[in-house]
Amino acid sequence: MAKKYVAAVDQGTTSTRFMIFDHAGQVVSVHQMEHEQIYPQAGWVEHDPMEVWARTQDVIKGALEKNGIDANDIAAIGVTNQRETTVVWDKNTGKPYYNAIVWQCTRTKDICDELEKDGGQDRFRAKVGLPLATYFSGPKIRWILDNVEGVREAAEKGDAIFGNMDTWEIWWLTGGPDGGAHVTDVTNASRTMLMNLETLDWDQEILDIMGVPRQMLPEIRPSSDPQIYGYTPEDGPLGIKIPVCGDLGDQQAALVGQTCYSSGEAKNTYGTGCFMLMNTGTKPVPSKSGLLTTLGYKFGDEPAVYALEGSIAITGALIQWLRDNLNLIEKSPEIEDLAKTVEDNGGIYFVPAFSGLFAPYWKSDARGVIVGMTRYVNKGHIARAALEATAYQTREVLDAMKKDSGVTLTALKVDGGMVFNELLMQFQSDVLGVPVVRPQVAETTALGAAYAAGLAVGFWNNTDELRENWGIDKTWKPEMDAEMRAELYKYWLKAVTRTFDWVE
Repeated sequence: MAKKYVAAVDQGTTSTRFMIFDHAGQVVSVHQMEHEQIYPQAGWVEHDPMEVWARTQDVIKGALEKNGIDANDIAAIGVTNQRETTVVWDKNTGKPYYNAIVWQCTRTKDICDELEKDGGQDRFRAKVGLPLATYFSGPKIRWILDNVEGVREAAEKGDAIFGNMDTWEIWWLTGGPDGGAHVTDVTNASRTMLMNLETLDWDQEILDIMGVPRQMLPEIRPSSDPQIYGYTPEDGPLGIKIPVCGDLGDQQAALVGQTCYSSGEAKNTYGTGCFMLMNTGTKPVPSKSGLLTTLGYKFGDEPAVYALEGSIAITGALIQWLRDNLNLIEKSPEIEDLAKTVEDNGGIYFVPAFSGLFAPYWKSDARGVIVGMTRYVNKGHIARAALEATAYQTREVLDAMKKDSGVTLTALKVDGGMVFNELLMQFQSDVLGVPVVRPQVAETTALGAAYAAGLAVGFWNNTDELRENWGIDKTWKPEMDAEMRAELYKYWLKAVTRTFDWVE
């Protein structure tokens, strides 16, 4: 009997969910649960990997129960994940040696500074497409090897193994200590700073410099793999054997879910951070403007597709901060109503460099600022400036992409939680001067992982079939005149310079 659905585990920074899609790419069922954010000291961010796996099992069961879905109807499972978040665990027991070190964590600054001494911030960029920054997994692995007792010895022996969250989830989904597949895909591997962009394999020279034993690293596989990574065990949360065969870092998954399969197509995902990716075809494009050269996806035996990426650390997280730290609002969606109580930002700019600045600056010594304060400013202005910060940061990234690729964007496809904020989307269109397009299925990250898994087992035949699923929900067109746009943006750029070199 033909299977009806494909499913995806979407393991994000603040929560994990299980989403089930039909052949038209529509959501059939979803269940989501948050996990704890652990802050041992300023600038450090951790998750408990066992809690994340427990939540994963809960959301799988929850999504099946919610709409009475029979697991037998699921053709395949894909995984997508918060990238760069690093776990090292014992392959015999499944027990982590230390909490997962989250992508936002800045504890590896000293390691990065040390590596920079010989060759600067771009020491490895020609090979890996990334600057030396606390963001990536390689230095995080090194930190665990250097600071957690017994891990280096265990890694040398082959007992301690590493994974980003995709590898951790796939290992447990396919049996864990009982034969779980220790794999990752090209997109996640490209975020470790350890994979060579040309060979799509771990780079021995960088491993030696970084001090990471090769035997602890997962096998690098295609993002959509007809060879199948592994199968869910019968005693697992799904209760039957289902192929696990799709794996994409969350931003690349959104690129796939937004069906950006042609060179020059781009998408922006608005989540905890903001991530813009542009498909650059089958050759890596080196960036001279502070962007990352990364893998877009690899489907089976087809050539890998590359992308340019602009990563912004804090966008949705700024709204959470206003909610949780300042109690300015009770629920995140309330930010829009508060921002609408004023006509404009009242002359203030909020640059949320809480964990340094990512693209296009890469300054880990920057810290957040609010500038232009007067007695006139009220909480409505602060709310508005917080939303505008997301749009301005996106503009900076888009300008850098244009410089690197020579491609002028005609429209921006958007997705993620913040795209339901109408005020923000209109302002985004105004600041960019191009239309902003929201698709019917805004949860394109999970959809992309489902597409990768479905392609691997023939649930969908090709990318043309996936393009047919994509439909427009709403388009915002620019309403601001060019002079006003230039003036506002000039002040934003001035505000950004005030964040530089704060940490000495």
